[in-house]
Amino acid sequence: MAVSEIQKETFLNLLEQIRTQVDSLKRQNKELNRENLKLKTRLEEVQKEQTDIFSSISESERIAMRHKVNGLIEKIDKHLGG
Repeated sequence: MAVSEIQKETFLNLLEQIRTQVDSLKRQNKELNRENLKLKTRLEEVQKEQTDIFSSISESERIAMRHKVNGLIEKIDKHLGG
């Protein structure tokens, strides 16, 4: 076998390995895209089920919390010399 034939055969073998690897990566990418879509859908479902922190407390509790926060802000302002 001549050197050029060996080189040609080696090249073709390497090319086939590259094609195989590319096909494998394409399949893997497709699977990951499917999984990503599933996770995004699940995240959207979970977000729809969640409520914010203030929707679960009563109006009087909100007012009390607001007063506490305002008091803390005043104390911080005094401490900072404002």
